[in-house]
Amino acid sequence: MRYWWVNHKQTVKQEIGGQYLWSPKTETNGARSEFYNNMRRASPGDLVVSYADQTIKHVGRVAEFAFTAPKPEEFGDTGAYWSNEGWLLPVFWTPLFPPVRPKAVLESIKRFLPSRYSPINPTTGGGNQKAYLASIPEQMFDILITNITFSREMLRRGGSNSLNYQVVIELLEDSIQRRIAEDIQIEDTIKKSVILARRGQGVFRANVESVESECRLTGVTNRSLLIASHIKPWRSCQSAQERLDGENGLLLTPDADLLFDRGFISFQDNGEVLVSPRIDPTDLRRLGFDRLVEDHFRFAMQPVPGRTRGFRSTQHGYLAYHRSDVWVS
Repeated sequence: MRYWWVNHKQTVKQEIGGQYLWSPKTETNGARSEFYNNMRRASPGDLVVSYADQTIKHVGRVAEFAFTAPKPEEFGDTGAYWSNEGWLLPVFWTPLFPPVRPKAVLESIKRFLPSRYSPINPTTGGGNQKAYLASIPEQMFDILITNITFSREMLRRGGSNSLNYQVVIELLEDSIQRRIAEDIQIEDTIKKSVILARRGQGVFRANVESVESECRLTGVTNRSLLIASHIKPWRSCQSAQERLDGENGLLLTPDADLLFDRGFISFQDNGEVLVSPRIDPTDLRRLGFDRLVEDHFRFAMQPVPGRTRGFRSTQHGYLAYHRSDVWVS
């Protein structure tokens, strides 16, 4: 378990109410931010304290790994300069009684503040500019919640159904689908095709079958057992062309599709399989992927030679996106 501190004065109302955290992927100048990178480092079960208006009023439990998602509509004009694509981290929040003012315990916590990427100033106790999600040690977390009342059982179990990946993605994609359906600039036939593509059906499926002939992970060729899965997720595509492009798809068995969609596996351009170091190999074995586990972990987390040929050059851009923005590395 790891412990985190989030500074989110601008969006605290939306993020606490919506049970999540959301950040851009980079600074406005395109530079990587350690605070935004931490969104991808947080793991299910980690604990987070919510800091806004110089007060910690909630503690949260990370419910899922972060994934790519559009900026929440409820942000409105807040963060107008942020990019429209970022990281969404499902977090179950529960209130603290009484709220904690870090300045009141500054002398006790400042020796535990990170020397770099600290969420607050160790001298003044005020929030640091541009700080968002920061890692903190367990000792500091314990000091902050000493003599504070909150439901530990609720924190441990809350959101186990409503914040799982499939439910959150379904709600997110429902919202995107509504916007597509209401867009008067898109022809009705294209709208229908794009909406069917969300489920791997219609024109998109036919386009993928013209490119792919078998499951890249299992070698299954029976198309009645295969799902047409987007490489760059449907929700992340920027146009109808991307959503319907057969080069942006794979044919995968249901278990392989789930692993790929969730980012627990990915592929190199030459067909080698990448396995996330953050998935329990026991679960892979239970799914029947013994060879994947044996090859991958035997060679110190190296890519596993693919069963099939390398990918077309026209697929490389989509695969690069999956490795950088979907694969849980």
